Parts: sequence; structure tokens; C-alpha cells
Amino acid sequence: MQTPHQLHLLSGGAAQGFVAHLQGSFKAQHLCSISGTFSAVGMMKAALLAGAPCDVIILTNALIAELVASGHVLPGSVKNIGVVKTGVAIKSGDKTVDVSTPEKLKATFQAARGIYFPDPVKATAGIHVMMVLRALGLDPDLDVKLAGKLHVHPNGATAMKAMADAEAIPAGSGLIGCTQITEIVYTPGVDLVAPLPKEFELATTYTAAVCAGATQPESAAALIDLMASRDTQALRLACGFEP
Repeated sequence: MQTPHQLHLLSGGAAQGFVAHLQGSFKAQHLCSISGTFSAVGMMKAALLAGAPCDVIILTNALIAELVASGHVLPGSVKNIGVVKTGVAIKSGDKTVDVSTPEKLKATFQAARGIYFPDPVKATAGIHVMMVLRALGLDPDLDVKLAGKLHVHPNGATAMKAMADAEAIPAGSGLIGCTQITEIVYTPGVDLVAPLPKEFELATTYTAAVCAGATQPESAAALIDLMASRDTQALRLACGFEP
């Protein structure tokens, strides 16, 4: 009997739920388990460059293009998984909020008891959330009260879990999350309200590639083919990826 082997994956948090759904069937078909590390895309790129074991890497399209240019991934292996928008979340059971316009989004942030989001330096959504706050005239560097509401976490998944686990108050938690929709729908205890209003829309294309130093290049290519295939199209949509 063939011995199962392990595929090392570095990925932005946006793909964590999608990969989790594929693990069982992929291992059964290819005798290959997936050892995945998921966090802010900047951190995952840095981990690869620092020499972390990696067969498959999933980052934003722009970062994958940089890694192609630097020779760290194989150009012919690159495939887009889908587009992920950034959205607003509430704790499950809380009364919904209206974020359909910039004015209503600003009012929601102002009324929130806490705002949970990912790293505003290395995470795609976190960088964007901070930009949106400042565009709305809500600058934590100038507003001590606002700064005290911000709960920053390494990535969207950890931010949403922290919000889900946060203590509620009798009238509802008053907590708001903002990160990529894939990380919201993957996390129990939080519910997606809506994408950010059109004026602040962030639609990020996520792309997978085989690393130049892959020890399992055939299995890596097979996983990428599966993630980008028609067979997984419905699953990608359910996990928050748009075509």
C-alpha cells in the first residue's frame, strides 16, 4: 500500500474555509494530506521568502505575480480561484445593521461597542478597513474613543472568532466585524450583513501557484486544478468566492 504524503500550503486566510472542505476528498483521492497555514497574505509571502516549506501558495493575484517575477513560483502553474469581497459582520443573534451607504456605514461604526478586523499593515482587508475608516472621517490616531473600540487580530479568521467569542450584553453585543466575506461565512457565531457599500468595495482576486521549491509538485498541481475546476464551482460560491 502506498504511504500517504503531505502537501504544505501557505495561504491568505480567505481560502481557509474552502481548503477545509476539500481536505478529506483530496486525501482520499491522492493519498496526500494538506498541512495548511493561513494568515495575512503579507505574512504568508514573508514566510515563503524566509524558507518555510511550501508546495502550494495562495495569495492575492498581485503578490503571486511578484513571486512569479522573482522565481519563487512556477509561472505555468498559476490559476485564479476567485474574487473575494470585504464585508461587514455581526455576532449571530444580534439585530442587523444597515451599511448600504457610506453614511450608514459611518453611523454603524460610530455606534459600535467594538470593531473587529485584521492586521491593518499586512492583511488585505485590514489595510482596506483602516482606509475606509479614515475616508469616513473616523481616524483612530485623532480619536481616542474610536481607537479604544478597535480590536485588531493577525487575520480575518482570528478577528471573527474573537468577535464570536466576545461577551454579549443584554441588548445585543454592539460588536461589528469587517473582513473578507470568505472569513465571515467560515466562522461559526458571526453572520454576514452585506459587502461594503459600492463606494468602498474591495474585490480581491485570489490566485494559487506551485512553489518553485515544492517537494510534491504533482500533488500541488492536482490540488490547484481541483480548486479552480468546474467541479468545485458551487463550493467556491458557498465559501464566498465569486467568479
